[in-house]
Amino acid sequence: MGVATGAHALHDGYTDLIYVMLPIWQAEFGLSYAAVGVLRGVFAGTMAGFQIPAGRLSERLGTPVVLAAGSALAGLGYCLSPFVGGYWSLVLILFVAGLGASTQHPLASALVARAFAGPRSLAALGTYNFAGDLGKMAVPAMVAVMVVAMPWRTALALVGALGFVAAIAILFVTPRFPPEGKASEGDKPAAGQGQGGFPVLLSIGVIDSATRMGFLTFLPFLLTAKGASLPTVGLALTLVFVGGAAGKLVCAWIGARIGVVATVWVTEGFTALGILALLPLPLEYGLVLLPLIGVALNGTSSVLYGTVPLLVAPEKRTRAFSVFYTGTIGAGAIAPVLYGLIGDTIGVTLILSVIAGVVLVTLPLVLSIKARLAAVGAQ
Repeated sequence: MGVATGAHALHDGYTDLIYVMLPIWQAEFGLSYAAVGVLRGVFAGTMAGFQIPAGRLSERLGTPVVLAAGSALAGLGYCLSPFVGGYWSLVLILFVAGLGASTQHPLASALVARAFAGPRSLAALGTYNFAGDLGKMAVPAMVAVMVVAMPWRTALALVGALGFVAAIAILFVTPRFPPEGKASEGDKPAAGQGQGGFPVLLSIGVIDSATRMGFLTFLPFLLTAKGASLPTVGLALTLVFVGGAAGKLVCAWIGARIGVVATVWVTEGFTALGILALLPLPLEYGLVLLPLIGVALNGTSSVLYGTVPLLVAPEKRTRAFSVFYTGTIGAGAIAPVLYGLIGDTIGVTLILSVIAGVVLVTLPLVLSIKARLAAVGAQ
């Protein structure tokens, strides 16, 4: 758990520190908004696209080696910052960092699932997900302070060095489990495990991720229409993120107690109702509602991630996590574009209503795998 949560915090911090750097890069290199979007897309796209290869590579070389190498590679990308002389060299270092970051989600998740087998994996993976949110808050904040006192290239190189420190720790501290599914009779999957349901779970995850990214994309525009200033919009997003971090931890524990189906119905149902309630509310009341929306908006993800190892055979966990994270992260990248095309036609209020309606599709989907979840004690 220490290895997985530490890696998650560092890698997610590396991912989100880009948001701090984008205005600096735009000013220094004279970038258009499209060029700025490419920078974020290069990192996210590389991270999503190489997760399945990272999972398969770990089957050959082992989780400790690949996760350590990925952490070092992610750090190396930022350590190369002093050599950035223009836009394309910046694209290159983000590609390198994203390539390294692609190892963390599938491998660390599988590591936690192996250490905490069965229904306990729900709570364990919720804790793991919560650690990632801590990293998203801590690393960008640290970089924001550092760039005030030193050149941004130096600041990123120092932060990148943490990747090498983490790589050494991961390599020597990570437990060496025997090959999954071959450990012992006591480690065999429960009845019903590995017998299907994963494609449906992936579909739920894709819709949930698309909802989250779609909502966060259009929330600032809704708040601006209500009269919010830029600092108020920043506060609103912070409220959503704080609620989301709490939701990842709390909803996983709730899911372990009341079951996956009930938890998904509560979180996705509240997400839809919360978005619809936010539309007519005055700005002040909307700000009060946002942390609660954040809890439900992000809470579902921990429950879904924690259910992955319950629906696949032990020897397929790493590959299943690779596919799951690729699908959800990819959906999160594509959804704002698709929703944006629709929003250009129908406006912000109606597109948020559409987003709230689409998330309700997850409710009948999770019911369709209720029997399979019941078989592994996660109903």
